Amino acid sequence: MSGELLAATVAAVRHAGARMMTRYSIESRQPGLPDLLAHLRANDAAVVDVLRPALTAALPNASWLDDEHGSGPLDMGQWWLIDPVGGNVNAAHGMPDWNIGVSLVRDGRPVLAVVYFPVLDEMFTATEGGGALLNGAPLRVSVKTALDGALAGTGQARPGQGPEFAERTAASFIAMSKSALQVRVSVPVTHQLAQVAAGRMDVHWQFDNVRAHAAGVLLVQEAGGMVTALDGTPWKLTSESYLASAPGVHAAALDVLTTRPGNA
Repeated sequence: MSGELLAATVAAVRHAGARMMTRYSIESRQPGLPDLLAHLRANDAAVVDVLRPALTAALPNASWLDDEHGSGPLDMGQWWLIDPVGGNVNAAHGMPDWNIGVSLVRDGRPVLAVVYFPVLDEMFTATEGGGALLNGAPLRVSVKTALDGALAGTGQARPGQGPEFAERTAASFIAMSKSALQVRVSVPVTHQLAQVAAGRMDVHWQFDNVRAHAAGVLLVQEAGGMVTALDGTPWKLTSESYLASAPGVHAAALDVLTTRPGNA
């Protein structure tokens, strides 16, 4: 992966973050769901308007997807996968935990990732085989070896999953809470994956593998973490679920998520 392409992607994402910061306010509130949804769409559009021309210019032959809730296989070749505003609902409510997320997927595997948190000015980057960085400094996952000292988390990958999905997530939260030091349920997913890559969290799991998570997955992998499907097989873009964690707690976390009641 060329340094020029990574630099161009970082520049585009930083520009998009600056655009979003002109829309973001800690006073931001909407009176009801229709107004909220309109605000979310406007946020996404503002970011895409910056990213699409810049990334197309950087890699003209790559295809484009900015459906942050999309899943399933992609055709062979290169794809820009964009999560315009990860945690958009947080930004719309004046909270700081949101990001701009971009990954480049080549023949079904992520090869480049840029995840930027504008409020904190934290730029996470990774390239396949090139390691993961935070503001230019190398990242490593945590050295935890037991779940009793681990900070774990999950979250809602996409809305509208229904009561069965909610019950499964709740059961997994209860199961993990019995083993881990602390468990959080929050969005955006890429925020938690970035924290695992930085060693700030130790475990993140999802029962719903969304393609836009590829950026966070690559961050964890390149920071020395383990990412597998919940059946223990290697993570793929088409996996139905996944566990991303520090290597020292991966087996224990996998056991919790696959053998406890309600999580089979």
